[in-house]
Amino acid sequence: MLTPGLSGAMGDATSGSLGKTERAELVRLVRQDCGSCHGMKLTGGLGTPLTREALAGKPVESMAATIIHGRPGTAMPPWKTLLTEAQAQWIAEQLIAGFPEETP
Repeated sequence: MLTPGLSGAMGDATSGSLGKTERAELVRLVRQDCGSCHGMKLTGGLGTPLTREALAGKPVESMAATIIHGRPGTAMPPWKTLLTEAQAQWIAEQLIAGFPEETP
């Protein structure tokens, strides 16, 4: 479940300046909302796996753009109405590094 108003929480912030509460909300979003297609452990399902191994070599910027704009013609929706670019960047960085089990 996405917390209403999450996209306005940090405005123009960079991914490195997200607060602990905001990071916790994003972890929950990825685990619940993204997990509904990519698998609850992000190992794949309707969507592709989002594990460190599966994402090796993928550019962070490309992944963040996919999060924001989705992938037309696929089940991947755009999240630009719910997330800022900084939040999408943080999610992409965390996925590439190996998404945390707990809130960082």
